[in-house]
Amino acid sequence: MLIRGVNVSQKKILLVEDELAIREMIKFAFYKSDFILLEAEDAETALVMIMREHPDLILLDWMLPGISGLELAHRLKKDDASNEIPIIMLTARGEENDRIRGLDAGADDYVTKPFSPRELMARIKAVLRRTTPEKDGILELGGICMDSVKHRLSVSGKQFDLGPTEYKLLHFFMTHPERVYNRSQLLDRVWGGDVYIEERTVDVHIRRLRKALTEFKVEHLIQTVRGAGYRFSTE
Repeated sequence: MLIRGVNVSQKKILLVEDELAIREMIKFAFYKSDFILLEAEDAETALVMIMREHPDLILLDWMLPGISGLELAHRLKKDDASNEIPIIMLTARGEENDRIRGLDAGADDYVTKPFSPRELMARIKAVLRRTTPEKDGILELGGICMDSVKHRLSVSGKQFDLGPTEYKLLHFFMTHPERVYNRSQLLDRVWGGDVYIEERTVDVHIRRLRKALTEFKVEHLIQTVRGAGYRFSTE
């Protein structure tokens, strides 16, 4: 099913959910939104719609009939035609291990049922903001301005320098805010999967990054999540 508005530039959101009650609740929320809502009841239908409609974001239920949402996420992230589409997992599984499995499968965010339509809309907008290409190479978040074209950093108009690794680390954090990444994930995303170095190396560069940000009193943006890893958060 496809619900269309009048603005052709609206973002397309694909909802993959087999529970009618949840689809109806989300559908109601979308009537007052600036998005176009696409619907699929299972993974097979979703795959067809993804290839045909090229959605800007996918709301994906974990427990689907046939191919599970987790397996579908794996498939989408391995396919060059769909691996750039952000995914928000919808599930009743609220345990930490389940959240990690969902994120490891390629999900960009994770919403636990039951959830409010207002929360879901906020999550959608947040994921779209951080996955939309930077305008003119400028990225601003938490008071930090990063110009990736000129390779410049500033806070409140005052420029500062970072080492190449700290710069890449900060860029990754700013383009993936509010999500927790463990050392292994950061090594893979920032250093690259073919680099073999100790995981504790991440801690060294985190300390260097925080030290550089301390001068501008924004070091709190780089947060340690005990037993889980690190995140960039403005909250």
